[in-house]
Amino acid sequence: MPKMKTKASAKKRFKVTATGKVLAAQAGKRHGMIKRTKKFIRDARGTTTLSAPDAKIVKGFMPYDR
Repeated sequence: MPKMKTKASAKKRFKVTATGKVLAAQAGKRHGMIKRTKKFIRDARGTTTLSAPDAKIVKGFMPYDR
């Protein structure tokens, strides 16, 4: 049986932690920062963990990062 391929787009966007959680960049920070509140910009720094249903989908794209 051949090896499964990892989706290149998923490996660029997500990281799986040692405990199995999926880290992703915070959404909504690409453009339009003038209309966002200062609180939103502060809270949206760095990365966030995905919810369980979303993490399950992403882990399907990265079969060897479990």
